[in-house]
Amino acid sequence: MEFFDVIRGRRTTNGPFLPDAVSPEHQRLLVEAASAAPSHFNSQPWRFVLTEDRDTIEEIARISGESMARLMREGTFWKRYRPYFRFSEAEMEEKRDGIFIDQMPKVLKPFRKQIFSNTGQGIMNRFGVPETLGEDNRKLVAGSPLLLAVLLDRTEYRPGELSGFYSVFGMGAAVENIWLTTTALGMGIQFISTPMEIPENWRRMERIFDVPDDLALMAVYRLGYVPKDAQRPTIDWQSRQRKRFSQYVFRDSCKSPERDDLGASAPSNGPQETTNP
Repeated sequence: MEFFDVIRGRRTTNGPFLPDAVSPEHQRLLVEAASAAPSHFNSQPWRFVLTEDRDTIEEIARISGESMARLMREGTFWKRYRPYFRFSEAEMEEKRDGIFIDQMPKVLKPFRKQIFSNTGQGIMNRFGVPETLGEDNRKLVAGSPLLLAVLLDRTEYRPGELSGFYSVFGMGAAVENIWLTTTALGMGIQFISTPMEIPENWRRMERIFDVPDDLALMAVYRLGYVPKDAQRPTIDWQSRQRKRFSQYVFRDSCKSPERDDLGASAPSNGPQETTNP
Protein backbone atom coordinates (compact mmCIF):
# COMPACT_ATOMS: atom_id res chain seq x y z
CA MET A 1 0.00 0.00 0.00
CA GLU A 2 1.07 3.58 -0.61
CA PHE A 3 2.16 5.40 2.54
CA PHE A 4 -0.76 7.83 2.72
CA ASP A 5 -3.21 5.08 1.85
CA VAL A 6 -2.01 3.27 4.97
CA ILE A 7 -2.49 6.39 7.09
CA ARG A 8 -5.93 7.12 5.68
CA GLY A 9 -6.95 3.48 5.94
CA ARG A 10 -5.91 3.04 9.56
CA ARG A 11 -8.73 1.64 11.68
CA THR A 12 -9.54 0.47 15.15
CA THR A 13 -11.14 -2.95 14.83
CA ASN A 14 -14.14 -3.27 17.15
CA GLY A 15 -15.46 -6.44 15.54
CA PRO A 16 -14.22 -10.03 15.43
CA PHE A 17 -11.05 -11.28 13.78
CA LEU A 18 -10.58 -14.31 11.60
CA PRO A 19 -9.51 -17.38 13.60
CA ASP A 20 -6.29 -17.65 11.57
CA ALA A 21 -3.05 -17.38 13.53
CA VAL A 22 -0.92 -14.31 12.87
CA SER A 23 2.07 -15.54 10.91
CA PRO A 24 5.52 -15.40 12.55
CA GLU A 25 6.66 -13.15 9.71
CA HIS A 26 3.92 -10.63 10.44
CA GLN A 27 4.56 -10.77 14.17
CA ARG A 28 8.19 -9.98 13.49
CA LEU A 29 7.25 -7.08 11.21
CA LEU A 30 5.01 -5.60 13.93
CA VAL A 31 7.69 -5.46 16.60
CA GLU A 32 10.35 -4.47 14.06
CA ALA A 33 8.18 -1.51 13.07
CA ALA A 34 7.82 -0.60 16.74
CA SER A 35 11.59 -0.64 17.21
CA ALA A 36 12.00 1.84 14.33
CA ALA A 37 10.09 4.53 16.26
CA PRO A 38 11.93 7.58 17.60
CA SER A 39 12.82 7.75 21.29
CA HIS A 40 14.65 10.23 23.50
CA PHE A 41 18.41 9.73 23.06
CA ASN A 42 17.56 6.41 21.40
CA SER A 43 16.56 5.08 24.82
CA GLN A 44 14.00 2.65 23.33
CA PRO A 45 12.08 2.35 26.63
CA TRP A 46 9.38 0.06 25.24
CA ARG A 47 9.07 -3.65 25.88
CA PHE A 48 6.50 -6.03 24.37
CA VAL A 49 4.93 -9.36 25.19
CA LEU A 50 3.36 -11.33 22.35
CA THR A 51 1.06 -14.19 23.31
CA GLU A 52 -0.95 -16.74 21.36
CA ASP A 53 -1.50 -18.93 24.44
CA ARG A 54 -5.20 -19.78 24.57
CA ASP A 55 -5.38 -19.99 28.36
CA THR A 56 -3.83 -16.54 28.68
CA ILE A 57 -6.14 -15.05 26.06
CA GLU A 58 -9.23 -16.62 27.66
CA GLU A 59 -8.30 -15.30 31.11
CA ILE A 60 -7.67 -11.78 29.81
CA ALA A 61 -10.97 -11.99 27.93
CA ARG A 62 -12.78 -12.85 31.17
CA ILE A 63 -11.16 -9.92 32.98
CA SER A 64 -11.99 -7.56 30.11
CA GLY A 65 -15.63 -8.70 29.95
CA GLU A 66 -16.05 -8.45 33.72
CA SER A 67 -14.52 -4.98 33.68
CA MET A 68 -16.82 -3.78 30.89
CA ALA A 69 -19.93 -5.10 32.65
CA ARG A 70 -18.94 -3.47 35.94
CA LEU A 71 -18.12 -0.10 34.36
CA MET A 72 -21.46 -0.11 32.56
CA ARG A 73 -23.49 -1.37 35.51
CA GLU A 74 -22.07 1.27 37.87
CA GLY A 75 -22.37 4.01 35.26
CA THR A 76 -18.67 4.79 35.48
CA PHE A 77 -18.10 4.45 31.75
CA TRP A 78 -20.89 6.83 30.73
CA LYS A 79 -19.94 9.47 33.30
CA ARG A 80 -16.21 9.32 32.57
CA TYR A 81 -16.59 9.62 28.81
CA ARG A 82 -19.68 11.78 28.55
CA PRO A 83 -17.92 14.61 26.62
CA TYR A 84 -17.17 12.26 23.75
CA PHE A 85 -20.64 10.89 22.98
CA ARG A 86 -22.69 12.18 20.04
CA PHE A 87 -26.32 11.25 19.47
CA SER A 88 -27.00 12.35 15.89
CA GLU A 89 -25.21 12.61 12.59
CA ALA A 90 -25.80 16.38 12.66
CA GLU A 91 -24.02 16.72 16.00
CA MET A 92 -21.19 14.55 14.73
CA GLU A 93 -20.85 16.68 11.60
CA GLU A 94 -20.78 19.89 13.63
CA LYS A 95 -18.24 18.84 16.24
CA ARG A 96 -16.31 16.39 14.04
CA ASP A 97 -14.92 14.50 17.02
CA GLY A 98 -16.09 11.99 19.60
CA ILE A 99 -18.16 8.90 18.81
CA PHE A 100 -21.65 8.51 17.39
CA ILE A 101 -23.68 5.67 18.90
CA ASP A 102 -25.47 4.49 15.77
CA GLN A 103 -26.26 0.88 16.64
CA MET A 104 -28.32 -0.25 19.63
CA PRO A 105 -31.08 -2.80 20.26
CA LYS A 106 -34.47 -1.31 19.31
CA VAL A 107 -35.73 -1.50 22.87
CA LEU A 108 -32.96 0.85 24.01
CA LYS A 109 -33.01 3.45 21.23
CA PRO A 110 -35.72 5.62 22.89
CA PHE A 111 -33.46 5.92 25.96
CA ARG A 112 -30.23 6.71 24.13
CA LYS A 113 -30.07 10.32 25.30
CA GLN A 114 -30.87 9.36 28.89
CA ILE A 115 -27.84 7.17 29.49
CA PHE A 116 -26.20 9.85 31.64
CA SER A 117 -29.13 10.07 34.06
CA ASN A 118 -29.92 7.78 36.99
CA THR A 119 -33.17 6.89 35.24
CA GLY A 120 -31.36 5.94 32.06
CA GLN A 121 -28.82 3.90 33.98
CA GLY A 122 -31.61 2.03 35.73
CA ILE A 123 -33.32 1.27 32.42
CA MET A 124 -30.12 -0.06 30.87
CA ASN A 125 -29.41 -2.21 33.90
CA ARG A 126 -32.95 -3.58 33.82
CA PHE A 127 -32.59 -4.56 30.18
CA GLY A 128 -29.23 -6.21 30.88
CA VAL A 129 -27.14 -3.81 28.78
CA PRO A 130 -24.03 -4.12 31.01
CA GLU A 131 -24.10 -7.89 30.75
CA THR A 132 -24.65 -7.73 26.98
CA LEU A 133 -21.71 -5.41 26.49
CA GLY A 134 -19.54 -7.40 28.87
CA GLU A 135 -20.22 -10.66 27.02
CA ASP A 136 -19.65 -9.02 23.62
CA ASN A 137 -16.36 -7.70 24.97
CA ARG A 138 -15.31 -11.10 26.32
CA LYS A 139 -16.08 -12.82 23.02
CA LEU A 140 -14.10 -10.28 21.01
CA VAL A 141 -11.00 -10.67 23.14
CA ALA A 142 -11.35 -14.46 23.42
CA GLY A 143 -11.61 -14.71 19.63
CA SER A 144 -8.35 -12.86 19.08
CA PRO A 145 -5.44 -14.96 17.78
CA LEU A 146 -2.79 -12.64 19.19
CA LEU A 147 -2.41 -10.28 22.15
CA LEU A 148 0.26 -7.65 22.54
CA ALA A 149 1.22 -6.20 25.93
CA VAL A 150 3.11 -2.90 25.91
CA LEU A 151 5.42 -2.09 28.80
CA LEU A 152 7.93 0.61 29.72
CA ASP A 153 11.31 0.26 31.37
CA ARG A 154 11.05 1.99 34.77
CA THR A 155 14.66 3.15 34.62
CA GLU A 156 13.45 5.45 31.84
CA TYR A 157 9.77 5.76 32.70
CA ARG A 158 9.73 7.97 35.79
CA PRO A 159 6.36 9.76 36.05
CA GLY A 160 6.65 13.37 37.15
CA GLU A 161 10.04 13.75 35.48
CA LEU A 162 10.83 14.66 31.88
CA SER A 163 11.97 11.09 31.32
CA GLY A 164 8.41 10.00 32.06
CA PHE A 165 7.06 12.23 29.30
CA TYR A 166 9.77 11.19 26.86
CA SER A 167 9.07 7.50 27.54
CA VAL A 168 5.32 7.83 26.96
CA PHE A 169 5.98 9.92 23.85
CA GLY A 170 8.28 7.23 22.45
CA MET A 171 5.85 4.47 23.36
CA GLY A 172 3.09 6.30 21.50
CA ALA A 173 5.26 6.49 18.40
CA ALA A 174 6.10 2.78 18.64
CA VAL A 175 2.45 1.78 19.03
CA GLU A 176 1.43 3.97 16.09
CA ASN A 177 4.03 2.22 13.96
CA ILE A 178 2.47 -1.10 14.95
CA TRP A 179 -1.01 0.24 14.19
CA LEU A 180 -0.03 1.40 10.72
CA THR A 181 1.74 -1.88 10.04
CA THR A 182 -1.45 -3.82 10.82
CA THR A 183 -3.19 -1.74 8.13
CA ALA A 184 -0.51 -2.53 5.57
CA LEU A 185 -0.72 -6.26 6.42
CA GLY A 186 -4.52 -6.54 6.25
CA MET A 187 -4.74 -6.92 9.99
CA GLY A 188 -6.71 -5.16 12.72
CA ILE A 189 -5.92 -3.99 16.22
CA GLN A 190 -7.90 -2.80 19.24
CA PHE A 191 -6.98 -1.48 22.66
CA ILE A 192 -8.21 -3.71 25.51
CA SER A 193 -8.88 -0.74 27.74
CA THR A 194 -11.51 -1.71 30.31
CA PRO A 195 -9.28 -3.67 32.76
CA MET A 196 -6.99 -0.69 33.29
CA GLU A 197 -9.96 1.36 34.53
CA ILE A 198 -10.33 -0.97 37.52
CA PRO A 199 -7.04 -1.06 39.50
CA GLU A 200 -7.46 -4.55 40.94
CA ASN A 201 -8.19 -5.95 37.48
CA TRP A 202 -5.10 -4.28 36.05
CA ARG A 203 -3.05 -5.92 38.78
CA ARG A 204 -4.52 -9.27 37.67
CA MET A 205 -3.29 -8.49 34.16
CA GLU A 206 0.19 -7.73 35.50
CA ARG A 207 0.31 -11.10 37.24
CA ILE A 208 -0.79 -12.92 34.07
CA PHE A 209 2.13 -11.38 32.16
CA ASP A 210 4.58 -11.88 35.07
CA VAL A 211 5.51 -8.20 34.95
CA PRO A 212 8.67 -7.63 37.06
CA ASP A 213 9.19 -4.59 39.29
CA ASP A 214 11.47 -2.89 36.77
CA LEU A 215 8.76 -2.80 34.09
CA ALA A 216 5.39 -1.01 33.96
CA LEU A 217 2.47 -2.55 32.08
CA MET A 218 1.01 0.30 30.03
CA ALA A 219 -1.48 -1.24 27.58
CA VAL A 220 -2.74 -4.48 26.04
CA TYR A 221 -4.00 -4.87 22.47
CA ARG A 222 -5.75 -7.62 20.55
CA LEU A 223 -4.68 -8.29 16.97
CA GLY A 224 -5.67 -10.50 14.06
CA TYR A 225 -6.69 -10.61 10.43
CA VAL A 226 -9.90 -8.78 9.56
CA PRO A 227 -12.73 -10.57 7.71
CA LYS A 228 -14.11 -8.80 4.67
CA ASP A 229 -17.70 -8.82 5.92
CA ALA A 230 -17.35 -8.35 9.67
CA GLN A 231 -20.50 -8.28 11.78
CA ARG A 232 -20.82 -5.30 14.08
CA PRO A 233 -21.27 -5.75 17.86
CA THR A 234 -24.76 -5.53 19.43
CA ILE A 235 -24.10 -2.01 20.70
CA ASP A 236 -21.65 -0.13 18.55
CA TRP A 237 -20.48 3.31 17.54
CA GLN A 238 -18.59 5.04 14.77
CA SER A 239 -16.22 7.97 14.61
CA ARG A 240 -15.40 8.63 11.00
CA GLN A 241 -15.29 12.42 11.21
CA ARG A 242 -12.08 14.41 11.49
CA LYS A 243 -11.84 18.06 12.40
CA ARG A 244 -11.57 20.68 9.67
CA PHE A 245 -8.22 22.45 9.28
CA SER A 246 -9.67 25.57 10.90
CA GLN A 247 -10.48 23.55 14.03
CA TYR A 248 -6.98 22.27 14.72
CA VAL A 249 -4.40 24.12 12.58
CA PHE A 250 -3.18 27.69 13.06
CA ARG A 251 -1.06 29.94 10.88
CA ASP A 252 1.81 31.88 12.51
CA SER A 253 0.12 32.02 15.93
CA CYS A 254 -2.81 30.54 17.85
CA LYS A 255 -4.80 33.66 16.96
CA SER A 256 -5.05 32.73 13.28
CA PRO A 257 -6.91 29.50 12.37
CA GLU A 258 -5.88 27.95 9.07
CA ARG A 259 -8.26 28.10 6.12
CA ASP A 260 -10.29 24.98 5.41
CA ASP A 261 -9.56 25.26 1.69
CA LEU A 262 -5.79 24.94 2.08
CA GLY A 263 -4.82 22.36 -0.53
CA ALA A 264 -7.73 19.99 0.12
CA SER A 265 -10.75 19.64 2.36
CA ALA A 266 -10.60 17.72 5.62
CA PRO A 267 -11.80 14.13 5.02
CA SER A 268 -15.36 13.32 6.05
CA ASN A 269 -14.89 9.55 6.00
CA GLY A 270 -11.53 9.04 7.64
CA PRO A 271 -10.31 6.42 10.11
CA GLN A 272 -12.80 4.79 12.43
CA GLU A 273 -12.15 4.72 16.15
CA THR A 274 -13.49 2.97 19.18
CA THR A 275 -12.44 3.08 22.81
CA ASN A 276 -13.28 -0.44 23.82
CA PRO A 277 -12.82 -3.14 24.69
